[in-house]
Amino acid sequence: MDFANLFPASSNAGYDGSILSVWYLGLMAVLTIGPGCIHYFLRDGGAQSIAGLRLERHQRLIFHLFAWAGATQIVWGLAMVAVVWRYQALVSLVLALLVIERSLHLWSMWIGSKSGGYRPPEAYITLALVPANLLFLLLSL
Repeated sequence: MDFANLFPASSNAGYDGSILSVWYLGLMAVLTIGPGCIHYFLRDGGAQSIAGLRLERHQRLIFHLFAWAGATQIVWGLAMVAVVWRYQALVSLVLALLVIERSLHLWSMWIGSKSGGYRPPEAYITLALVPANLLFLLLSL
């Protein structure tokens, strides 16, 4: 078992896009890991204490769903950190994936929502993140 294969040689020399996109991706990593830790480690995952959800029914299920979402956010954020730190040739790809991810969030929170008008705090941040992600994707190309 060779753990050196976990992080193969850096590909930073192969990146010729804007350094601003690299820094932006680093910021997005922090903004992904932070909420992920809140969802995973906070007792209620932020469901009630941050999002203000009423939890009379299915409280345990909601807490588990928030923890699941937090776990995926933490891992996704760590992948972004690896790209910023060692594999910058993948910055454009990861930014494109962020555009897709945030666009899907935007759709589900604003257009295809079946929540009766309720929107979590993240819904408002996502309105700004989609065009910002697209801008930094274009700069990275």
